[in-house]
Amino acid sequence: MIDLKILRENPDLVRQSQRTRGEDPGLVDVLLDADATRRSSIVEADALRSEQKTLGKQVGKSSGDEKAALLAKGKELAEQVKAAVARQNQAEDAAEQAQRSISNIVQDGAPAGGEDDFVVLEHVGEPRDIPNARDHLEIGEALGLLDMERGAKVSGSRFYFLTGLGAMLQLGLLNMAAAKATANGFTLMIPPVLVRPEIMAGTGFLGAHSDEIYHLADDDLYLVGTSEVPLAGYHSNEILDLSTGPKRYAGWSSCFRREAGSYGKDTRGIIRVHQFDKVEGFIYCKPEDADAEHLKLLNWEKEMLAAIDVPYRVIDVAGGDLGSSAARKFDCEAWFPTQNTYRELTSTSNCTTYQARRLAIRYRDDDGKPQIAATLNGTLATTRWIVAILENHQQSDGTVVLPEELARFVGTEVLAPA
Repeated sequence: MIDLKILRENPDLVRQSQRTRGEDPGLVDVLLDADATRRSSIVEADALRSEQKTLGKQVGKSSGDEKAALLAKGKELAEQVKAAVARQNQAEDAAEQAQRSISNIVQDGAPAGGEDDFVVLEHVGEPRDIPNARDHLEIGEALGLLDMERGAKVSGSRFYFLTGLGAMLQLGLLNMAAAKATANGFTLMIPPVLVRPEIMAGTGFLGAHSDEIYHLADDDLYLVGTSEVPLAGYHSNEILDLSTGPKRYAGWSSCFRREAGSYGKDTRGIIRVHQFDKVEGFIYCKPEDADAEHLKLLNWEKEMLAAIDVPYRVIDVAGGDLGSSAARKFDCEAWFPTQNTYRELTSTSNCTTYQARRLAIRYRDDDGKPQIAATLNGTLATTRWIVAILENHQQSDGTVVLPEELARFVGTEVLAPA
């Protein structure tokens, strides 16, 4: 949730953020009205409770007709307090709903617009000329790395088996990400992949894109689409010790996405699937450290991309393409030779205090006063990377030569037919 102090002091900033996202700026006025109603209802209820307390003391000192009159007044006042508390609760619920309806405030400098309005910040590496390039599915099937047909037979469309060296390639890739993360001070975590509604909602995933999430109705649990969700919930309702610096976690998990609304898109191979594995970096820090941590996350992602040696570009994602929790997002998009374009491999978001405010995650400042923490997340490796690796490192003889660092984790330098 956004900071109400910012809303009250600078509502135009929040309205402009809504416009940058392509969302309704009128929600700001709805929240301002709801916040004013909430505050006035609190004042009213507190005043009546104070009057009730004073009256109680008077009753204790009175007798006879005076006491009877005070008791009658007390009964009437009790009803007023009950009604005022009900109005306060209703106003607080309405204010919270209004506050939750507004996405995080887009950071100054992020481009406005939608999916196609990103700004390219950097190109790294040059796409090589690959005569008669084959796509990852053709390569993967020829080398016995993946099996889409049996994946569909067992589970339906957009499911697959990684087989033989294909499984080893994914494990090697994720192990390399885990090793690099721990070397950079991250604590490796294998989190639950089923979470409670309040955790999923707290991270901002039950808004406009809730139809992307698998829900187990009988248990009222959600399958996560990223380990960002359980890692964000890990410290919910806690006060963290950030006196020695940020807390950094790397979550390795299977991830699940319904891919609702993507009918007909990326149906070939493993670019857009319902289940995949990922190592996700997640950081808790003080708000004033969040921008620096965001750039560190981006640099760690670039370090991983250098290890798989694929050409890529870094983009500054436009406000209209940000998730509700993100104030700023940088994506790294790798070159896909057979599509003659760049496709997302990593994404890193600065969520400022938006998630932590929802999940009641705080730290103590230098004066010992609890303050809302900031959270950030970033992809360190995922199944889709296999597509870029196979296509960019394919050879004319049908094999795939792996970059040296990755090969050490996979256990072979060349992917060849069995």
